Amino acid sequence: MDDLDGRLIDLFADDPRVGVLEASRRLGVARGTVQARLDKLAATGVITGWGPDLSPEALGYPVTAFLTLEIRQETSSGGHDAVAQHLEQIPEVLEAHTITGAGDLWVRVVARSNADLQRVIDGVLDDARIVRSSTVIALATQVPYRVRPLARVGLSE
Repeated sequence: MDDLDGRLIDLFADDPRVGVLEASRRLGVARGTVQARLDKLAATGVITGWGPDLSPEALGYPVTAFLTLEIRQETSSGGHDAVAQHLEQIPEVLEAHTITGAGDLWVRVVARSNADLQRVIDGVLDDARIVRSSTVIALATQVPYRVRPLARVGLSE
């Protein structure tokens, strides 16, 4: 990545509906250059999508919680992959990661209320491969999920 790639990412992150022609005007480069750079960034996996960012809160899910799951350690039951397939069926599961330490999977979920969170947790635990769960409720988001600072670090090195 170079400075133009960084400026292009910033522009589309700040104004995703800008369009290639307008981006070329704002950046002072040819339309074909903008398109080629966007194609390259997408092909190399730097840009992973163009869809809108959705707010769980605005969709009616203001409660965020993190579940640490311990799963059965037998390979015949499918392990992490099988539990992940179960979790993918639950709309309130936003992401799940295999982790080290005290637990096997870390799962971010949302719910309509604290009472509704119990329903979501019960749905998560409705898999015999899950042995135990602990839950932490998020009170506020101090730093939202972000990746753009990583791109800036790469440009300064």
